[in-house]
Amino acid sequence: MPRALRRLLHLVLFCPLSKGLQSRLPAIKVKYLLLIWLGILIASWVIYMQYASYSELCRGHVCHMVICDHYRRGIISGSSCKALCEQRTLTLQHCMSTSSTYQVYSGLWKERPVVIKCGIEDPVKIDGSPDSVLRQEMSLFDKPTRGTSMDEFKEMLHSFLKANLGEQQSLSTLVDRVITLADVNQDGKVSLAEAKSIWALLQMNEYLLMVALQEKEHTPKLLGFCGDLYVTERVGHSSLYRLEVPHYLQALVPEALSTSLNHWLAPAWPRRARITIGLLEFVEEVFHGSYGSFLICDASPRHVGYNAKYDCKMANLRSVASEAVVRGFLRGRRCETNADCTYGRDCTATCDRLVKQCNTEVLQPNLAKVCVLLQDFLLFGAPSDLRGDLEKQLRTCVTLSGLASQMEVHHSLVLNNLKTLLWKKISNTQYS
Repeated sequence: MPRALRRLLHLVLFCPLSKGLQSRLPAIKVKYLLLIWLGILIASWVIYMQYASYSELCRGHVCHMVICDHYRRGIISGSSCKALCEQRTLTLQHCMSTSSTYQVYSGLWKERPVVIKCGIEDPVKIDGSPDSVLRQEMSLFDKPTRGTSMDEFKEMLHSFLKANLGEQQSLSTLVDRVITLADVNQDGKVSLAEAKSIWALLQMNEYLLMVALQEKEHTPKLLGFCGDLYVTERVGHSSLYRLEVPHYLQALVPEALSTSLNHWLAPAWPRRARITIGLLEFVEEVFHGSYGSFLICDASPRHVGYNAKYDCKMANLRSVASEAVVRGFLRGRRCETNADCTYGRDCTATCDRLVKQCNTEVLQPNLAKVCVLLQDFLLFGAPSDLRGDLEKQLRTCVTLSGLASQMEVHHSLVLNNLKTLLWKKISNTQYS
């Protein structure tokens, strides 16, 4: 590097406001150099924050170590264990975790794109050594115990599913489905390792819901598991919007700017209409399904995805809860305000201030929450001959109440009107 260039670089990095620099260069060049220096500082800060966030949230190596240790010791089993721990054909690649206790990675399984998920103990509660992690994880696989018969295990499953999904006539069918999933080697029997694995998986809300909703079109397919690690199909786009500003940059990036960029990057309106129709169908599917009703307790665009054909796929089901669980959480709960009667992020009921207890009916139904989301996602770029009717339908939708008296006919009417309005516009086109 020439001496003059090295000296200029030294001045830019270490003394942009020095008298020597000001005497050699015009004022306008000093301003440019100052901007470059600030840019380098900001870029360094962003890189540091990204690394710190990755180190805190992404602990897939720990998950892999724990699962494979348990598998080699014969404690757990699963259809993905050999691929993960022996053949190494199931690999973790890009970290997508938003919580240190719930690991999410994109990966490959025999060259097929997949998503790999597993729960992990809170690092704050352990001393950091591998042995302590293993000790904490052992408690996940303590049921069923040795000597449990198949009939007793089925009864365990039935009681668990009843507690989490409510009393349903089809629970026996779901128990049989779980047993089939657990029987990895398909020998008609469930070993202790297989039983421990499926029991640990069912403690994870998303896995339980994916099993219950597996036949639904808009739920990602389960591909395999090993212990409490499970593998699903990869959703091409894991969020409605392509740009997500990291939390440490949200104070610096104006919301209007990120919104404008997301609108610019979004699919064409007819494709957004197709995604919306799929999302409305998912709301129908969980309203009164085979295994009860389910509530969306965080209608975030980060949880709704779509594939290459613009078919809606729920990329994250952790925020969906059965109505039985939400009602059980609210029943008898002490409260001062409605905020005290909230399950998840926004499954909120009213607080009876006379008896200071929560009521059990959630105020805002799934459809109203989804329509709030659609007001931003669907209205921009809408055809001018449709926009007025679309705005009217969405305004009606967001005011829906969760009261039982409105839940059936009114909700179905609003949902079907929205679907019909969108489908008429895109039917008989390349987007249908």
